[in-house]
Amino acid sequence: GSLLLCEAALAADWYTGAEPQKPDSSWLVTLDTSANVTSNQSAFASTTITVVPRADESGFRLRAEGVVGEYKYRASNDVTVRGSQQEGSILAGYELVWKDASLAGYVGLHVRNNGLSYADPNNAVVGTEYGAKVAASFYATPTDNTFVSAYGSYSTTFNAYYTRVRAGVMVADGVYVGPEALLLGDNFFQQWRVGVHLTGLSLGPVNVSTAVGYVQDRVQKGGYYS
Repeated sequence: GSLLLCEAALAADWYTGAEPQKPDSSWLVTLDTSANVTSNQSAFASTTITVVPRADESGFRLRAEGVVGEYKYRASNDVTVRGSQQEGSILAGYELVWKDASLAGYVGLHVRNNGLSYADPNNAVVGTEYGAKVAASFYATPTDNTFVSAYGSYSTTFNAYYTRVRAGVMVADGVYVGPEALLLGDNFFQQWRVGVHLTGLSLGPVNVSTAVGYVQDRVQKGGYYS
């Protein structure tokens, strides 16, 4: 369903689950972009830039995130409300890197703006708020042909939260298929998703992931996402 928070976890939130390529350079800058739509008339896009000194080692990380989107929902008085959302984050963190796993934590500043076409008295998630954001991510390859990943974040702006867990089995060289589950929301929307993802398709220096599944939203009820 449509969600106010929607893909507010951007980048890391929409990390493909595939390990980044590690060039010889001691610095790595990764660009992660995503787009998602639901059958309940929401569409969001996100971009994350992460700066990693020595990608193959534990150490400091710096991240910038941005999200934009639009959504619709029906208010309690049967009026269709159209919403827009914009948000951004600047995060600093540290990542522990082992041979077959990595664990990262981030903290920083977050700003989010929500606009509504109709003043819905039941929806207080409107206007601009500034706050703090924390996030953590985990990635591991338990065997040569499997992976698991998890991501979670929380922001004091509208009490927005996002979690995603994925697992995959290799079906081709570097390409994984498996289940995913998400739980996300804020002071107005609460939503969960279950689906199937295809991760690790390579187009030159780009790794591509796609997913489809079912979504259940407190406000928008059932639907599908991709």
